[in-house]
Amino acid sequence: MKKLFSVFLIALFAFANAQETKETANRFFYELTFKPKKDSAKLDKLITILDITPKKSIYQDYTLPAQDSIIKLAVEEMEKAKVWKDISKLIRMPKFAYKIVKTYPEMKEQYLNRVSINLFGYDDSVKFTWNILPEKQKIGEYNTQKATTEYGGRTWTAWFSSDIPFQDGPYKFYGLPGLIVKIEDTEKNYSWMLSGNKKITNYDELSYSDKINAKYGVSNTVTPTTKEKFDKAYASFKQDPMAEIRQKVGPEMMNMKMPGSDVTIGENLKRQEKIAKDYFNANDNPIEKEQASSAQKKK
Repeated sequence: MKKLFSVFLIALFAFANAQETKETANRFFYELTFKPKKDSAKLDKLITILDITPKKSIYQDYTLPAQDSIIKLAVEEMEKAKVWKDISKLIRMPKFAYKIVKTYPEMKEQYLNRVSINLFGYDDSVKFTWNILPEKQKIGEYNTQKATTEYGGRTWTAWFSSDIPFQDGPYKFYGLPGLIVKIEDTEKNYSWMLSGNKKITNYDELSYSDKINAKYGVSNTVTPTTKEKFDKAYASFKQDPMAEIRQKVGPEMMNMKMPGSDVTIGENLKRQEKIAKDYFNANDNPIEKEQASSAQKKK
C-alpha cells in the first residue's frame, strides 16, 4: 500500500508539473495588405499572426496554420488508405514561409526559414529609433498614438496602443510603449492592421503542418547559421528547389509511382518544383528594400 501510495503521489506531481508547463499565448491577428510586384499596382491581402507568450513572440503567415484541420483530415485519410493524395491541391499555400521570433525581455530577434527540407535560423540584430508624436487616433476599439521610424530603406508610420501592454508588433517591429495596432510604409507597399485577438490555452507553437512534416523527415530542429550563409544557400535553393530532394531520391526511383496513384515520383517532384518557383516569382518587392539591394550586389 505504501508503495502504491508513492506511485500515486509521483503520478500526481508529474501531472501537476505537466499542467504548469503548458503555456498560454495571446494571439493577435493582423491583416497584411501588400504590393507583391514592383511594376504592378495590384495589392494582395492575407492574415498574419503574432503569438505572444511569457518568454517570446512568434510572427508568421497564418495561411497554413489556419488549415490545420483540413490538412490533418487529408493526411489521416492517406495514412489509413495507404494511398498518396496531392494535398497541395486541397489547400492554399502561404505567401511568406518565414517566422520571426523575438525573445523576451531582451527582444533578441531570430529569423527562421527553410532551405529545402532544412530549417535554418540566424540572429537578426534589429534596433528601431522611434519618433513618438503627440497625434492620437481611434482605430477600431483601440486608442492609439502615432510614431515613425526608418527601416529597410522605407519610412514607416505606426499607431500603437498603450492599452495593450506588449511592446511588440507584426514582422520585426517592436519597441513602442504598447502593441502596434497599425503600421505601414509611406508608399503603402506594406500595411499591417490589427484585426482581432484571442487567448490560447495549452499553446503549441508548432502547427499540425510542422508536426506532420517532422514525421516524414522534414526537420523542425533549427540549424543555426549566419545571415550571409543563409542568403547564399537560399539563392541556390531558388535556382533549383528540388536539388537536395533529387539527390535523396535518386534517378532509379523517378519512374516509380506514388502509392495508389498513376503519378510517378518524378512527376510529383516536377509539380513541387513548379509550386516552389511560382512562390519565389510571386514577390519581387520585399519588405526590406536595402536587404534586397545588398543581395543583388553580392550576385
